[in-house]
Amino acid sequence: MDLAIVGAGTMGAGVARVAITRGLAVTLYDAVPAALERGAQRVYEALGRGMRRGRLSAAEHDAALACLFTARNLDDLAAAPFVLEAAPEDLAIKREVFARLSEVCAPGAVLVSNTSSISITAIAAGAAHPGRVAGMHFFNPVPAMSLVEVIAGHLTDEATVAAVMAMARRLGKTPVRAKDTPGFIVNRVARPFYGEALRILAEGTDAATVDRVMRAAGFKMGPFELMDLIGIDVNFAVTRSVYEAFFGEPRYRPHPIQAQMVAAGALGRKTGRGFYSYDDASHAQGEGHAQGEGHAQGEGQSKGDGQSKGDGDAQR
Repeated sequence: MDLAIVGAGTMGAGVARVAITRGLAVTLYDAVPAALERGAQRVYEALGRGMRRGRLSAAEHDAALACLFTARNLDDLAAAPFVLEAAPEDLAIKREVFARLSEVCAPGAVLVSNTSSISITAIAAGAAHPGRVAGMHFFNPVPAMSLVEVIAGHLTDEATVAAVMAMARRLGKTPVRAKDTPGFIVNRVARPFYGEALRILAEGTDAATVDRVMRAAGFKMGPFELMDLIGIDVNFAVTRSVYEAFFGEPRYRPHPIQAQMVAAGALGRKTGRGFYSYDDASHAQGEGHAQGEGHAQGEGQSKGDGQSKGDGDAQR
């Protein structure tokens, strides 16, 4: 086993897919059996699509599949030299995961979190050996995004950072060291991109227009397309995390539109409805159709107005 992944959601499955196509033996674990099955199935289907489209040969497809294993018990990760946590963006959950991993894994195992914004120092407080804990923040979709933020906590050993940088390169990614500050680099810089777009939406400009203008300005995706891709719940959670970590700094304040959309279950592509609606065909292809007056009406007062590190924001 070269790599163990705790959490079989979008990000965990995405990292697993990248790793096995590069020959790493990966064990995927999730505390929820149904989530583990969905995550593994997502990997199988992605590899099948890659083969049908000519991106993978049959031999490469079969070799990748042979590298993927699943575990239904955390104890099965005991031999893992490198463990990536991709659990929900909640400090208490992550601390609990790292406490359990400290009990299960060897003292020399490298334990990393894919958190989008939570302090690595705070997460490492749950581990028996905080020097072996670091952040390894992938971006969504993992197969397409080359950047990985590598974050050292207050007590992280330099050897651990070197091991994480090496793993990122082994996965074909471009690692960049970031300070253990709220949102690290990308998600901190991105907050105004989303926040101002939501304010413009609340003032009456529809989401499709904002996205079109931002693409014309050189962005590959507009803010509302990107929030739908990331997952509006994940994006909202990251915004809240950064806002709270900066003790209520107004420029990072979450918007009520996102909160209402999360409450309504309109989370973007993964639910078929967000700032855009996705029918079965367009949902599969990643295409969406603007909802009525641009998906959020007025001052964020209607249902479906409003709210997934990614943000590398990644889905978990």
